[in-house]
Amino acid sequence: MIETIVLDVGETLVRDDRYWASWADWLGFPRHTVSALVGAVVVQGRDNADALRLLKPGMDVRAAHEAREAAGRGEHLDETDLYDDVRPALGGLRDLGLRVVVAGNQTARVGELLRGLDLPADVVATSAEWGVDKPSPEFFARVLDAAQADPHATVYVGDHPHQDVFPAKQAGLRVAHLRRGPWGHWWADDPDVVAAADWRIDALTDLKALVAG
Repeated sequence: MIETIVLDVGETLVRDDRYWASWADWLGFPRHTVSALVGAVVVQGRDNADALRLLKPGMDVRAAHEAREAAGRGEHLDETDLYDDVRPALGGLRDLGLRVVVAGNQTARVGELLRGLDLPADVVATSAEWGVDKPSPEFFARVLDAAQADPHATVYVGDHPHQDVFPAKQAGLRVAHLRRGPWGHWWADDPDVVAAADWRIDALTDLKALVAG
C-alpha cells in the first residue's frame, strides 16, 4: 500500500525555461544556443551544468551562481513556473490521505520560493537545505525520513534516469518515471529506465489513478 508520494522539482513540478533563459542572459549568449546545448548534454547523459561549461570552458558554475545572486539576478519562481497539473495532482493525492513530499536537487533559495507558493505538500525541502545531493544514497535516506513511510510504501516521481529513477530504485523506493522535459522525453523508452521504473506516466494527474488502483 502506498502511503507517501515524493516529487522531484525541476521538470517535474517546475518548468526549467526561466532557469536556462536567465543563464543565457547572464552569460550573454542567445537563449536558443543554451537550449540547444542543454539538449546535447541530455542525449549524452551528462550533467546539465555541462551545457554552461561548453559555453565557458572551465567555468565555476557555483561561483557564477553566487555572482548572479549578489547582482540581484538570482533564482526566481512564481506560479507561472509550475506545470498546470501540479496543484490538482498534489491536492488530489492529499485528498486520498497520502503524505506529499517535494524534494529535489535545488538551492536553499528555491526551497524558500517553493514554500512561498503554498503548494499542497506536507514537506518541501531541497538538497542544499539537507546538505546532500542526488544521486547519493544519503539524499534518499533523507527522503525516507521526510516520507515517514517504509521504502516499499513510498513512490519517488521524477524525470531524470540517473538523478531520480535509478538511485531511488536502489534505495528501495518505488519509482514513477515522468515523461516531461528533455530528460523525461529522451530517456522514456530506454530499456534500463523501463526496467527500473514501476510506472511510467505522462502527467502528474496520472498518479491518483495509479495510487487508487
